[in-house]
Amino acid sequence: MSERKIRVLVAKPGLDGHDRGAKVIARALRDAGMEVIYTGLRQTPEMIASAALQEDVDAVGISILSGAHKTLCPRIVDLLRENGMDDTLVLVGGIVPAEDISVLKDQGISEVFLPGTSTEDIVTYIRANVRSAE
Repeated sequence: MSERKIRVLVAKPGLDGHDRGAKVIARALRDAGMEVIYTGLRQTPEMIASAALQEDVDAVGISILSGAHKTLCPRIVDLLRENGMDDTLVLVGGIVPAEDISVLKDQGISEVFLPGTSTEDIVTYIRANVRSAE
């Protein structure tokens, strides 16, 4: 019997129109054997949470470069928790000032990955922290 693959939703919230990094991460996660759902650009927190629930994902990766991380990311976490997705990892990647990282983690973000983080480190983190998968 084969084990279930880790399922990760990769999302681009807000008005940010740059998705190259999100696509690189999505490809790296797929190459590592994970199942990846990419929602595309300009997603609302409600759209992201709904897709995460429908797809029954283990993790949500939020790619954000717009500076709206302190507004959008906690809203996504709140919506996931309201839908009973308490064990779902919520990861943020992109441009986040160092002083905002602890604030985001206090609001339920599992980890923040800044530009230059290796995809291998992201894969390792997800594998180590997703419960009841691989």
